[in-house]
Amino acid sequence: MGLFERYLSLWVALCIVAGVFLGNVVPSAFALIAGIEFAHVNLVVAVLIWVMIYPMMVQIDFASIKDVGKRPQGLVLTLVINWLIKPFTMAALGWLFFKVFFANWVDPQSANEYIAGMILLGVAPCTAMVFVWSQLTKGDPNYTLVQVSVNDIIMVFAFAPITAFLLGVNDIHVPWGTLLLSVVLYVLLPLVAGAITRHKLERHCRKDGRGNGSKDEGDQYLSEFVHQLKPWSIVGLLGTVVLLFGFQAETIISQPQTIVLIAIPLLIQTYGIFVLAYGAAKVMKLPHNIAAPASLIGTSNFFELAVAVAISLFGLHSGAALATVVGVLVEVPVMLSLVAIANRTQHWFVPTLNDR
Repeated sequence: MGLFERYLSLWVALCIVAGVFLGNVVPSAFALIAGIEFAHVNLVVAVLIWVMIYPMMVQIDFASIKDVGKRPQGLVLTLVINWLIKPFTMAALGWLFFKVFFANWVDPQSANEYIAGMILLGVAPCTAMVFVWSQLTKGDPNYTLVQVSVNDIIMVFAFAPITAFLLGVNDIHVPWGTLLLSVVLYVLLPLVAGAITRHKLERHCRKDGRGNGSKDEGDQYLSEFVHQLKPWSIVGLLGTVVLLFGFQAETIISQPQTIVLIAIPLLIQTYGIFVLAYGAAKVMKLPHNIAAPASLIGTSNFFELAVAVAISLFGLHSGAALATVVGVLVEVPVMLSLVAIANRTQHWFVPTLNDR
């Protein structure tokens, strides 16, 4: 495990502090960056998110999907959690807390925007950080790759309709054009770019005559390429965190109670979904190296996509954007705590496939 993964929570925390500090000290700089947009898409945020997720997309091997039928249980668990349970429980919790429990503390317009941000988090299953969570729990990397590949294909077609449905149910206007543009920009195009890059690298490996031309040699060549891109991915993640908290710095300082209100249902959702997924994995008698990553994938969010879409749909300084930013604040420490729980409960599960 590299230095970045080992101290992930620390780096993100430092960037959050830096973003809030700079956003209050030099707000004009962030206002200037906020103005660099096209078709409601902030170009600086878009570039950083692309830099962050592109190396992850290169790792996705769609050819691996043909092996899904060999061990479908873990994949089925992840897909049921991600697409049939999580979006709807997130929307329900958002409505319950901001329309009922917190109704006297939040105005109706802000409540709708906070709910919208939570919905965007709930409909965006994790992609970029999946490999980190899997590695931290000693998950099966090939199986994780299959899960991510299938998830991303479904996301291309399911993200916009489910988002639109849940926003509509909560009486929130759905700008379909911007929503579809966001899916194309942040899901479809990175996926296509990653697939094309992977194909070209594999062809180059064969033409280059590296090693014996086997699949293992090709995977090694691909790993070297991804390793070279990794520092840029880290820059993209940390730069995005600084920008996002810089944009919301004034709100975070002036309305800390709002951050707490948003964090409460997000925490309940995250721990609740993990308990449900992890318990189901135990009942299904999955090996731990599939059960743990499957549960964590279903628990965590593709917050990069959620943030980008929230900014595109509602604006940089909207309540929806703030809710997705709070999602970033909550996710990293919470996911690391769930990693620790998964590692300490390994004995609950049947031996991993590697141990048999």
